[in-house]
Amino acid sequence: MRMRLENIVIDARDPQSLGAFWRQALKAETLTWEPDLVELRLSIPGGPWFDVCLPRVEGVVNDSPRIHLDLSGGADQARIVEELMALGAVPLDIGQGEVPWVVLADPEGNPFCVMEFRPEYADAGPIAGIPVDSADPERDAEFWQALIGWEPCEGVVPSLRHPSGRGPLLEFCPGLTPKSGKNHLHLDVRPPAGATMGESVARALAFGAWEVDHEWDVPWTILADPSGNEFCILQPGEQG
Repeated sequence: MRMRLENIVIDARDPQSLGAFWRQALKAETLTWEPDLVELRLSIPGGPWFDVCLPRVEGVVNDSPRIHLDLSGGADQARIVEELMALGAVPLDIGQGEVPWVVLADPEGNPFCVMEFRPEYADAGPIAGIPVDSADPERDAEFWQALIGWEPCEGVVPSLRHPSGRGPLLEFCPGLTPKSGKNHLHLDVRPPAGATMGESVARALAFGAWEVDHEWDVPWTILADPSGNEFCILQPGEQG
């Protein structure tokens, strides 16, 4: 009973303004366009699809992100960076020094990277990778593999990829600082139809997750992976 990695969720102060940037940056399809929620669909030919969700969240703090997006650049890296800056991105210095990728911030200050060519990013689509800060990269890769059924693949750090061999890498990077506060970007997973929320949560807990205390009245369950990175289990249903 593997769950599907369905949503990449980015907290937004102004969902429509930020959504306009990411819709163009990812060449994504619009599903929902409301003042408090924008949902975009990103489909990888021959591979998975994801929804990029931007809910309105007050008081977003994104100065120490533990999850971010790496966009595909490759041979077109310079052109893509120019296009993203024309859409509203700005260069960002996070102490990266001399590196072959380019670090930018979106219009709300969320860091992301435009990557150089790497063989492992072939067939990734617009998002090359989703790096996740981890206290124990090997352990967390095993956790997410058990949860969503993605397979280990070649990468600079322990990495997983959809069984189709297409789409972004989920990359587990050694965390340099302890986690503090809520992640401004998180992932949502959906159990298959026929599962129950109770058994789905129990399965995640058995793999090493734990429940997150919160005051929100929501129909999903908020958990954290073994390194404390939040993710949500959505109501079971058709996975597409």
